[in-house]
Amino acid sequence: MKNSKYLLLGLAAVVCAVVLGRAYTYKYRAQDTVVVTGLGETEFTSDLIVWSGTLTAEAQNVAAGYAEIEASKRKVQEYLAAKGVAVENVVFEFVNVDKQYAPVYNANGSWAGQRFTGYQLRQRFTVESTDVERVETVSREISSLIAQGVSIEAYAPDYYYTKLDDVKMGLIEKASADARLRAEKIAANAGTKIGKVASARMGVFQITGANSNEEFSAGGSFNTSSRMKKARITMRIEYRVK
Repeated sequence: MKNSKYLLLGLAAVVCAVVLGRAYTYKYRAQDTVVVTGLGETEFTSDLIVWSGTLTAEAQNVAAGYAEIEASKRKVQEYLAAKGVAVENVVFEFVNVDKQYAPVYNANGSWAGQRFTGYQLRQRFTVESTDVERVETVSREISSLIAQGVSIEAYAPDYYYTKLDDVKMGLIEKASADARLRAEKIAANAGTKIGKVASARMGVFQITGANSNEEFSAGGSFNTSSRMKKARITMRIEYRVK
């Protein structure tokens, strides 16, 4: 019995030693790495512009409203053609028609219902072009249409870049190179060298206006209001130490 007892105690000691040894080895290996975050940034100019506006008309009957919208549409088309904007770059959407009502009150001020006042018609148009400079100028000079009697609501242009995937790949390369440089400096200060990559994780892709104070978003920013943009990405890389 005593021999069996001693044998069991011996086996238990061996198992404990193995477990502790593995835990120590895992801890050592986990600490035998360096984690750095690299940054990649670049500025670029948008190569696609999207500008839109809405034609409006108010009339007592739909036919009169449509006639007014059509007259405004022709003036917009002529204006854009005169400015050198290609016809295929302009899209007019369907006309929305809404009935308009005004509240009616009794002599004592209580609400008595509403009365029909006419129709409001709206037609949105969009200009999409790679000729950014031209369309940008057109959007700024839209007041000349208002002087011709066109009832129009014009919006600020949106700016895009058609080669965004190339920008993103370039930033990943820059951020990775920056991370490696940081890791090499840390390792050199510790008297060692970095080895293979243990893990890598890309941060969110941020696009803001160049020279702006826009805040970054946890889900990634995508600025469309600025023609000049700045793109930013980070790479968190863990290197093994030799």
